[in-house]
Amino acid sequence: MTAVGIDAMEIWTGKLKLDLAETFAPAQGDDPGKYTKGLGLRASSFPDVYEDIVTMGANAAHRLMERKGLTPEDIGRIDVATESAFDNSKPVSTYIAGCLEQVYDENFHHANKGERKFACISGTQSLDDAYNWIRAGRNRGRAALVIATDTALYARDDPGEATQGAGAVAMLVDEDPNLVELSTEQGYGSADETDFLKPNQQFPSVDGKRSVNVYLARMREALEDFAEVAGDIHPGDYEMIPFHTPFPGMVRKAAALGYRHIVRGTDVGDLLAEEIGHQPMRSDFETDDEFHAAIKEYTDALTETERYQDWYANTIEPTLEISREVGNWYTGSVHIARASGLKHARESGLDLDEAKLLVASYGSGAQAEVHAETVVPGWEEEIGALDIDEQIQNRHELTFAEYEQVHDVHNHDTEADVEEFTAPEKEFAFDGWGRMGERKYRYVE
Repeated sequence: MTAVGIDAMEIWTGKLKLDLAETFAPAQGDDPGKYTKGLGLRASSFPDVYEDIVTMGANAAHRLMERKGLTPEDIGRIDVATESAFDNSKPVSTYIAGCLEQVYDENFHHANKGERKFACISGTQSLDDAYNWIRAGRNRGRAALVIATDTALYARDDPGEATQGAGAVAMLVDEDPNLVELSTEQGYGSADETDFLKPNQQFPSVDGKRSVNVYLARMREALEDFAEVAGDIHPGDYEMIPFHTPFPGMVRKAAALGYRHIVRGTDVGDLLAEEIGHQPMRSDFETDDEFHAAIKEYTDALTETERYQDWYANTIEPTLEISREVGNWYTGSVHIARASGLKHARESGLDLDEAKLLVASYGSGAQAEVHAETVVPGWEEEIGALDIDEQIQNRHELTFAEYEQVHDVHNHDTEADVEEFTAPEKEFAFDGWGRMGERKYRYVE
């Protein structure tokens, strides 16, 4: 059976930077450690005045197509995953296709276009759609372009404000990929939840504590479901585990839960039992409260062991490096984590050919998905082509007053006349409004 997976990817980050420790924390009267240690974030990315989800997605896609030598005729579908859409009818994929057609002689008139919505997990769902389309033989030899693009803004003074971010990830899904092959096995955890939602509003309504608990519950269900189809799981099976990363502090919790689950019944679990005792079982306690207290105590002890800390440092920590600098990208978050882990491996000289990744995606509302990926020969060249470090380094650093202006620019309910902070060059830029209230775009040489 021919392998199908991600052949290549590109990342485009918003061109503005808010330093959380040096700029945001003092303005909020907070200890910088609240953000750098608690959330695990150093900075957030924001779009400039001429940037939005269309320009970021189109720029990532254009760079990807140019690097791979593709034309519109090579693309059979364009799927955009976003929870920052500004139109309830016309999908963002049509805007992005329109942008790309400004720079190519051909058009995308015979490509299927759509927009996926399920909070942050829709980027992975779009990958699934592309995978299934190719597997079904409906692609006619063409590839799929999957784009996750978001501007993750919160209302001013919202507890989630420090986790904001903006950027896009474009992925080419094709046969015989050069980056990762997707597995057929998937596990799901899904329930009707109201942890985070936007009922006809731009900024989310969030129940923070509940959101963390729902994230962990759905992840546990997805991991259990994955094990049902994939068989026994061992912590040594996976070189890295990219998680959906709204902020790295959330991943710390999810990683401990996942590790606790996958060591059960393994040699690693036996060794840990000698050190900190066996994992508590519900049947050993009279009440749920007693059981949960015991589980918390066990998990705290687990995370203090050298065995766990070594696993975390090698398997989880490398996937968080980009996120620490750019914040939450909603649908692109888990795909940044994958890129971050592979980038770290390349820079560290690790041989990941045929190594396994366990990818854990999540979307509020709520659903988690766990699937495996196999890193394929050619991955080093693909990851080496990314210039995300340069993009992060070259962002314009905002003062707090400038941040307030930028927030107003991208707030749909306010009107703000703000000069651009950077100059667009060889990229797509917002170009005003059309006769029916549509957004217009141009390519800037």
